[in-house]
Amino acid sequence: MRIKKWLLCSAACLALSAAPTFAQETREFSVSTVLSDAFPWGQAAEKWAELVKERSEGRMTLKVYPNAQLVSGDQTREFSAMRSGLIDMAVGSTINWSTQVPEVNLFSLPFLMPDNAAVDAITQGAAGTMVFDAIEKRGVMPLAWGENGFREISNSRGVLREPADLKGLKVRVVGSPLFLDTFNALGANPTQMSWTDALPALTTGAVDGQENPLAVFDVARADRASQNYLTLWHYMNDPLIFGVSKRVWSTLPAADQELLKQAAIDAGAWEIEKSRSELDTTLQGIRERGVEVTELTDEQHQAFVDATQKVYEKWTPRIGKKLVETAQDAIQNR
Repeated sequence: MRIKKWLLCSAACLALSAAPTFAQETREFSVSTVLSDAFPWGQAAEKWAELVKERSEGRMTLKVYPNAQLVSGDQTREFSAMRSGLIDMAVGSTINWSTQVPEVNLFSLPFLMPDNAAVDAITQGAAGTMVFDAIEKRGVMPLAWGENGFREISNSRGVLREPADLKGLKVRVVGSPLFLDTFNALGANPTQMSWTDALPALTTGAVDGQENPLAVFDVARADRASQNYLTLWHYMNDPLIFGVSKRVWSTLPAADQELLKQAAIDAGAWEIEKSRSELDTTLQGIRERGVEVTELTDEQHQAFVDATQKVYEKWTPRIGKKLVETAQDAIQNR
């Protein structure tokens, strides 16, 4: 009897001593990004990882994989990989997710958003909620917005002031059909390729130009790839989305879900403020390196708007008429 009691006591003690060890076990999640922390995009992912580790006291960690390495550099496969559970989480671009989620093509409609206030009116309003609902229905839980910024156009041939200047220009674009339609409408020759392949192609002259946010142009030193002419046309803005595979999300307790979401919201707000506040300095540095920067007049800008109206006719039904109209109303009333 004494032996039995001793054995029961010993088992209980072992169980108690093992409990703290179990509670301290950490869980690591993969996070995909296209750009490294040399860019605001990658910094957003790293900030999210930092906040999650800090607030969970190390119980949850996010390991960031930049350069789309989890999908072998093919950034357009990121969403499907996350939906299937091959990737746990991502700070992704609406452009790269657009082939799987037609609604996020909203942000790629040419010249829809004239300024940051217009972007915020969409993301923080009813249209933003509609976009998030569409993403969730397709197997990814969207948590927060970040920002890649307004995309400007550069090239090696000369100054771009009107649609006619783009005629025959070979422009690298991402793998989105809407981008092809936009640049075809402007008379250019759009060429789809990943960002990994873009700089070598620009350097060798395989393509003449590219379109990207100023931060990407700056950090990637596109001017070293013969991109000596830069036009600020603000033709679209590329929000980032902090997302989690629903396969992963469903395994998390509510408290951890809330921790991940709030950390994403805070990281996104930090990154948006940081990237916007640095734009003037970034542009000044680009000018100082000898790049000729062109700012369009209102009349010149309107010519580009008029030239791309057929893109709206084709893509509004695909994106969803109600979503497009909700976004337009938000911009009008911002």
